[in-house]
Amino acid sequence: MRRSRGEHTTPADGADVPGPPGEVAWSCLNGARVLDLSRLLPGPFATMLLADLGADVVKVEDAASGGDPLRAFGRRRFAVNNRNKRSVALDLRSAEGRAAFLRLAGRADAVVESFRPGVLDEMGLGYERLRAANPGIVLCSLSGFGQDGPYAGRPGHDLNFLGLSGFFAVPSRPDAEVTRPGVRVGDLIGSMYAALSLAVAMMSAGRNGTGQHLDLSLHDAATAWAGPAALSLAGLAAPSDSPLVMGDNSVFATSDGRLLSLATFEDKFWRAFRERLAGTFPDLDTAAFDGRAERTRRKREVERILTRTFAARDLAWWSRVLDEAGVPWAPVLTGPDDLLNDPHIAARELIADTADGPAVRFPTRFGLGLDTFRRPAPELGEHTAELLGEAAPARSEAARGGAA
Repeated sequence: MRRSRGEHTTPADGADVPGPPGEVAWSCLNGARVLDLSRLLPGPFATMLLADLGADVVKVEDAASGGDPLRAFGRRRFAVNNRNKRSVALDLRSAEGRAAFLRLAGRADAVVESFRPGVLDEMGLGYERLRAANPGIVLCSLSGFGQDGPYAGRPGHDLNFLGLSGFFAVPSRPDAEVTRPGVRVGDLIGSMYAALSLAVAMMSAGRNGTGQHLDLSLHDAATAWAGPAALSLAGLAAPSDSPLVMGDNSVFATSDGRLLSLATFEDKFWRAFRERLAGTFPDLDTAAFDGRAERTRRKREVERILTRTFAARDLAWWSRVLDEAGVPWAPVLTGPDDLLNDPHIAARELIADTADGPAVRFPTRFGLGLDTFRRPAPELGEHTAELLGEAAPARSEAARGGAA
């Protein structure tokens, strides 16, 4: 059974962690306020991670344009990246709206924006103006290609950043074609770097009173992930010659059209695999591939053998036999129902039932407890009155204190 929202808000030993709803009392981010000007996926996912961990994240949205464009895709899709936040509606094109935003910034620890480089400055809300309102403010500019460089002014989306990062330079299997990943990997990589960088910068500002401008490029972040693997291919006649490309670490189809993944990287697992199956499949009745180096050198032959082998039986048969062999394998889940019905996901309480549908919790289990689903995603401008009511002239550096 998937758990319903609100469970496991206390530590595993049952000790209570005090704090009003919407707070994570033990977190160093508790009380830190982040003004989120970003839209769609990368920025909102980054700020949601901070919100999950206790930060007070305020979405600053333009009511006239309908707010975050992701709202147009429906409440459920919007909620995926915007739980545990509040929303204030401001028209930043007006002097009144900009003044209100600067008042909010005077009481905030960070601002996150995802405009093209220079747009925030043109609005009169760039880093220098924010710093004048609040010397400890951290501004994170999350853009496709960064604030400078020959690509800085280019429009772009996830697939463009991946295409230029080296991501597709690394083949996944012998003779594999380049295909677009279904998950927006490039956006999510940048989101995670943004969340980490913001947390460190806010904590640092809390200690020394000095904020800073974070220039986070989604392309840079994707290159930081993919670049090392791509660079390791230098000097090879073909990318598939890489020792990281193997015929036995791959995905295979079974006779009933299902998919499974096999990862016999270590020799002990390959031997266990072929010893269990040699009596049924003569192609495996050989010690020729028992060494990793030889399996890699003959990767195409190994892949052909395994492709024929797995196609001979259905997934249920392979599930029993591979479990008996004790090798690293798993069925490939290809639909949402597979996730919802997976027994391990259920046991780990990874997916919860919420008012906005099934949702995945923050993946780390904290010993002091963390309820990921403390506050549903906000309606557009839902908290405008309360937030503007709190707004006051910027506090001084001495009074501002830390993020905690």
